[in-house]
Amino acid sequence: MESDQPAIEVINLTKCYGPRKAIDGINFEVSRGQVVGFLGPNGAGKSTTMRVLSGIMPATSGVARICGYPVASQSAEVKKRIGYMPESNPLPEDMRVIEYLRYRAHLKEIPTRKIRDRVEEAMEVCELHRKPRRRLIGTLSKGYRQRVGIADAILARPDVIIMDEPTIGLDPHQILGIRNLIDTLRGEMTVILSSHILPEIEICCDKVIIINQGRVVANGTSQSLRQQFLPNTRYRLRTSLSKPNLELILPSVGRELRLHSSMETDLAGVREFIVEAPSTLDLTEAFIDALRARHASIHEIARLQPNLEDIFMSATKRSWDEVLPETNTKKAKQADEEDEEGSETPAQTKA
Repeated sequence: MESDQPAIEVINLTKCYGPRKAIDGINFEVSRGQVVGFLGPNGAGKSTTMRVLSGIMPATSGVARICGYPVASQSAEVKKRIGYMPESNPLPEDMRVIEYLRYRAHLKEIPTRKIRDRVEEAMEVCELHRKPRRRLIGTLSKGYRQRVGIADAILARPDVIIMDEPTIGLDPHQILGIRNLIDTLRGEMTVILSSHILPEIEICCDKVIIINQGRVVANGTSQSLRQQFLPNTRYRLRTSLSKPNLELILPSVGRELRLHSSMETDLAGVREFIVEAPSTLDLTEAFIDALRARHASIHEIARLQPNLEDIFMSATKRSWDEVLPETNTKKAKQADEEDEEGSETPAQTKA
């Protein structure tokens, strides 16, 4: 296959469980060498999508390609090119790390002459090459078990790594270790991972795909999604100025500024305000000048940068807002049809 093809290509992919659509006509691409975060609320369709991409379950309709190979019709070729780490990684507790990885290397049909080098390479990348190598998997901490799962996923040097919740249940130190490990894979392999730890996704991923109710509701870099979903700029002000007086000076700072919220923060009369501006211009100095002109004390002026959690909440809320009117319309139409079927004409009543 051509090297300029996307590592992952999904076109109108749908998976149904009876009448319920777990994923509903989703579309996205992932370029080679990218690290991509795949986000969504519980039940949004993340794990289902990952299982379809890895060839574990078939799609109901649509197309999924890995490095140009269709998952549905060329699953054997696809499985040679992916490493999959499921959310609940089933590891044999009675095997030593090195034994397990050698066993997995045989299952992945790595040539016998290369198994030793591949296992050593995977253990070194995942920092399993010293003490953990000889330990029983059942005696390892949760963090090291996750490392064993990642070592297994990269063992055959696949083009694509699919990780479902690789940091679930880990403490902050272990999460940092897994993040650094994922960073080492950037550019060498394409990585798509799901997680509920949004700050980690924002730090380590090149772009983000957000799915909700089986549909892709956001797709892009953190910066592009910030501009799409949260284009306004917010400032936090902590000052002695009263709310009415602050509202009076806002027009002198910038046009179309509006007061988003306010609260009194302490007994000394200091108040905290959140002000929203419909532009990306930095108005910090303008706020300082305006407050000084009023002889107000300034305790803090901070320009707030929306994070991935804010984007996630905005994107999912927008998708719910779009679906609810449609659902209500369908319910109303269905109720009308039921009323029409249940009503009787005068002739029928007489009969």
